[in-house]
Amino acid sequence: MKTYRDIAGDGGSGIVAQVVAARQSMTRALAGVRHLVAVGSGKGGVGKSTVTLGLARALLAEGRRVAVLDCDLNGPTQAQMAGVSGKPWVPGEEGLELPRGADGLGVISMGSVLAHDAALRFDAISQGDEQVWRGSREMTVLGQLLAGVHWGELDALLLDLPPGAERTVQMAQLFGPRAAFVLVTVPSAVARDVVARSLDALAGDGGGASARVVGYVENMVGYWCRECGAVRPLFPAAEPLPLPLLGSIPFDPDLAADCDRGAVPSLTTPAGTALRAAARRLEDILESSP
Repeated sequence: MKTYRDIAGDGGSGIVAQVVAARQSMTRALAGVRHLVAVGSGKGGVGKSTVTLGLARALLAEGRRVAVLDCDLNGPTQAQMAGVSGKPWVPGEEGLELPRGADGLGVISMGSVLAHDAALRFDAISQGDEQVWRGSREMTVLGQLLAGVHWGELDALLLDLPPGAERTVQMAQLFGPRAAFVLVTVPSAVARDVVARSLDALAGDGGGASARVVGYVENMVGYWCRECGAVRPLFPAAEPLPLPLLGSIPFDPDLAADCDRGAVPSLTTPAGTALRAAARRLEDILESSP
């Protein structure tokens, strides 16, 4: 029986030309985007989506042109948090127009077109084989979104990644070398170790395939008590990652409530102030990078 290694070229399928054409379409659509910022973790439950949206809103408050792409197709949260749930994707002359929240932030998320309790399913050719090609279908859909949305002129497009170290690496290969990665963790040894594995996976195999990781955000470093004004610890201290620390964000119950109802939160709270500082550090690193 032949294996894929025994097939010369693409076996006459034309798949190579299709991949090249898809990559060219993505390049054209993203031509006006100065920085691609992929926010990942590897660890679920660290508040990665909240940090992504918070960084985007902090950059927006600084006068930057920003948009968000929710790359978690089957666990999309950005639509609800940004207040664009139920806002349709409207085709324009240059691609899908960006749905915008109350603050003007453009967000593309499957949560805009899926019901809150509906899963995104990919039909399989034979029963029980969905897992064989789900990953490739997800990458294809993400590539189509990157290529098919009218992103326009942006200072930064933030990409909210799904959890999992392997999926983070797959995303890195899809986005290509221009993407800058930001990792999110919480101050616990368990989370730190999982995120460190993602960092190691993104480093590649030494053959030039490594992704550019520019720093990390430590989320939920404490609980902000509005009544007493103090930030009280939630986790024991953990070893830092071997990356620039962009910011340490305390947990704010009001911010969590705003995200649940799609409201625009204040950036003057301790969490908001920390997000704005992290966004400025991120921007400084991006602008100083070659």
